[in-house]
Amino acid sequence: MSESRAERLISNAEGMDAVVIVNDGDPFLDSTFWYLTEQSSGTFEGSFAIVRGDGSLDVIVSILEEESANSGLGDVHVYHDRDERNAFLRDALSGCTKVGFNMHSATYAAVDFVRRTVEGIEPVDAGQAISATVSVKDAKEIEATRRACEISSRVAGEIPDMLSEGVSEREVAARMDNRMRELGGSGNAFDTIAAFGAYSSQPHHMPCDYRLARGDTALFDFGTKFDRYCSDMTRTVFLGRPPEILERAYEVVREAQIAGIDEYRDGASANAADLAARKVIDESEFKGRFIHSFGHGIGMEVHQDISVSPRSTQTLRAGNIVSAEPGIYIPGVGGIRIEDTCLITEDGCEILTSFDHSLTVV
Repeated sequence: MSESRAERLISNAEGMDAVVIVNDGDPFLDSTFWYLTEQSSGTFEGSFAIVRGDGSLDVIVSILEEESANSGLGDVHVYHDRDERNAFLRDALSGCTKVGFNMHSATYAAVDFVRRTVEGIEPVDAGQAISATVSVKDAKEIEATRRACEISSRVAGEIPDMLSEGVSEREVAARMDNRMRELGGSGNAFDTIAAFGAYSSQPHHMPCDYRLARGDTALFDFGTKFDRYCSDMTRTVFLGRPPEILERAYEVVREAQIAGIDEYRDGASANAADLAARKVIDESEFKGRFIHSFGHGIGMEVHQDISVSPRSTQTLRAGNIVSAEPGIYIPGVGGIRIEDTCLITEDGCEILTSFDHSLTVV
């Protein structure tokens, strides 16, 4: 029988007697809670998921979340007041000394509350153990990500039909968001980037009222969620023929992405893909114009471990889901980025997103 997610987490939490995932009030909600409990709904503010040394999972929730909590995993404890909640915490952590918390998301106040409520515990950082666990996806997670990628890929194919002279960045971004919802997405993985003309040289440009003109680049970075799992992709097209320098940049980016993806496989150094893509760009006329990393992990959060950067010391594992997104950015002229979501496999990778990578002129 395969290990549960809770068992995998505690096995990675070396030296810890338990790991506590605290869901404080919005925005301090931790996706690890939903990862462990596999809940499909519910807000779960003021809730706790506690993994003990034997891999058992206790879920402590308020009466508001009782019905939702019972649809997921774990031994559910429903509290009606503070005293009952605190008693459940003490019981779940009885006999524990070193207790891990996700210091990347838990507030100081939340960790201090547990420390004061349960005498004798020593809070330690379980962030590395959590990252190592959630970065390797199981079959259920891969299927959810695949569905999210299918939705965003279909929208990518519709982008040329959404473009015409005079349409604004905000208008196209809104249409894309609506289509992802219509096709089954539960919401955006992140705010859609629509960047036209010179704005496309800004990697994180937010849509404005600028209207598409002939010869403009139209860059879109977007993704949806399905069962809480994210897709992430970027498509760059042109309304009419762009300046020749951007046509050349597009071909270099496409070659760089291929070079990077060729390095994606189980056991590979995570920096190898970035270095391979960066070499292609830096040996072209666009040296120094690739100003971010080649990729990042994708899961319930659109940015999570693994880091695919030139300085990464991590190792890729089968089951990692990562982006592949080289780019070239020329201030005042425009930018090019091509991005796909990729599943690392034993002997390579599977590209989960799909669209025509050839230069597209609308």
